[in-house]
Amino acid sequence: QVELVEPGGVSGGAVQAGGSLKLSCATDKYIFGGCGMGWYRQSPGKERAMLSMLRRDGTAIYADSVKGRATISLDDSKDTLYLQLNNLNPEDTATYYCAPAPTNDYCSNLQFNYWAEGTQVTVSS
Repeated sequence: QVELVEPGGVSGGAVQAGGSLKLSCATDKYIFGGCGMGWYRQSPGKERAMLSMLRRDGTAIYADSVKGRATISLDDSKDTLYLQLNNLNPEDTATYYCAPAPTNDYCSNLQFNYWAEGTQVTVSS
């Protein structure tokens, strides 16, 4: 399940443009070890898109839309994946998801278990 951890105390995922957010997602060391994990989002009227991916070897990749503004990280001790996104703008308004990276067919099939667990973020100017 994706949670908005920063800013705290925000109702309904409403955040201000120019600000930052941090999302968390409970993961599993076996899934991460087998697939890697990624962050995705779906904006109104658009298809779901990959934002960032943390590969099994620890390397991170970012979509152009968030490159330079996003940081993906994994806390092994908590089995928690994070996404820090800075300098928010209204185009960041979307439902955010975490899911295994589609490393192989097994990992791709696992993704379906995650698409119902997104969280809405609304960036207002």
